[in-house]
Amino acid sequence: MRIKLDINNHAHRQRIKYVVGDFVMSNLAWFIYNIVRYQMGTVVGWPYLVSYLKSDMVIAGQVFFPLLMMVTYIFSGYYNNVVRKSRIQELLLTATSAVINTLLIFFLALINDVIGVRGSDYEMIFILWALLFGLVYLVRAIITHHGTSLIKSRRWTFPTLIVGSGSAALTYYEKLNRRKQPTGHDVMGFVNIPGENPVKGNPLPCYELDELQNVCTQLGISELIVVPSRDDTTQTMNAINRLFALGLPIMISPEYFNKMRIPVTISDIYGEPLVNISRSSMSDSGKNIKRALDVVVSLVALVLLLPIYAVVALIIKRTSPGPIFYKQERIGLHNKPFDIIKFRSMVQDAESGGRPQLSSDDDPRITPFGRFMRKYRIDELPQFWNVLKGEMSLVGPRPERKFYIDQITPLVPAYSLLHQVRPGITSMGMVKFGYAKNLDEMVERVEYDLTYLNNMSLINDLKILIYTIKIVFTGRGM
Repeated sequence: MRIKLDINNHAHRQRIKYVVGDFVMSNLAWFIYNIVRYQMGTVVGWPYLVSYLKSDMVIAGQVFFPLLMMVTYIFSGYYNNVVRKSRIQELLLTATSAVINTLLIFFLALINDVIGVRGSDYEMIFILWALLFGLVYLVRAIITHHGTSLIKSRRWTFPTLIVGSGSAALTYYEKLNRRKQPTGHDVMGFVNIPGENPVKGNPLPCYELDELQNVCTQLGISELIVVPSRDDTTQTMNAINRLFALGLPIMISPEYFNKMRIPVTISDIYGEPLVNISRSSMSDSGKNIKRALDVVVSLVALVLLLPIYAVVALIIKRTSPGPIFYKQERIGLHNKPFDIIKFRSMVQDAESGGRPQLSSDDDPRITPFGRFMRKYRIDELPQFWNVLKGEMSLVGPRPERKFYIDQITPLVPAYSLLHQVRPGITSMGMVKFGYAKNLDEMVERVEYDLTYLNNMSLINDLKILIYTIKIVFTGRGM
């Protein structure tokens, strides 16, 4: 019996299994370790074991340490993507998490152990690691194997659309159907890319881009595979740009992806090499830590900068008629619009003509105090609120308006890939290039943001933040 699954519902169930399994096994590992730890102590003997395990210290540890381990598992990114896991990545990630948890527990509790341990610290560390790794990995492997076997037996399938309606799309569809080892894709139809010639006699429905939102909802689509039949990169990237708003995994062949001059990171989907262009190259653990830092830093900044906010707001109100804050629609993660918040640095109704305009150093619309704010990037400070809401990150590609995106994309088709990640208050483009005064400069700045996208890491984020702080304090913001 084939079960068509909404990948979100299936992922939710799988995630619960992994979380419960990890928590139970972490508790068991710590419980067994306490028994081993007791038996290796200077005071031994089974009659005293029950009393030892009922002691307040042991009970407190049995509550605290498994929860600490769960925090490590969350930040490791293991629960980010729980469908069609790579066995090797699972093994390595579990082993690494066990190492981190072992070291945390050792330095928090065992380094000054009240039980006189006859064995060496190395023995105790290895025993703890072996228990954490062995028990947790055992349950994880069972859950993963069960899910994989259901996919291979075609009992689990994931509704999929092939974006493309030409000969290449039909060939790819037939290739999927001929595979002896199923990938889990259940192709429900094709999507026409403007400019393509749909194949006549197509065995499945062919949809238009404009109706995809409703189609994906009605059919419970889990994944999109882009298979263009033409070498028109601009048309294909325009189509991909619209797909981001659906919030679904977008896969594309490495052969076509290479034409965009972006290095390839292959996604493992059971033998069919595809690139997931809806996800950045940063590891899942890196993404989790990055988001956690965004939240913590934004909260601290919003509290500590309150006096500065009050002073700036007062000066803006006294020196220029109009509102204190300025909101403008920008395009963010997954091509979704949001309102970016800034301190108003221009006169009221600076774009009263209705047509978006870029500013320059001598722009008469900029108020005297606004010029000062832009020089030291003070006008950007309210964006910590955007970061806290999840619309932006501290570091990421600079968000643009749709008006300019529509002009940039034909010149730099890979621009659409920037919608993989949250835009940032600061970016590589901003520290290396600065404000753009025309379309050519915007295109030049985009190249820096694409470089950042392909080299995303917490270390690079830190470097960009340091450069930004330097720019702020030296007044090189304009």
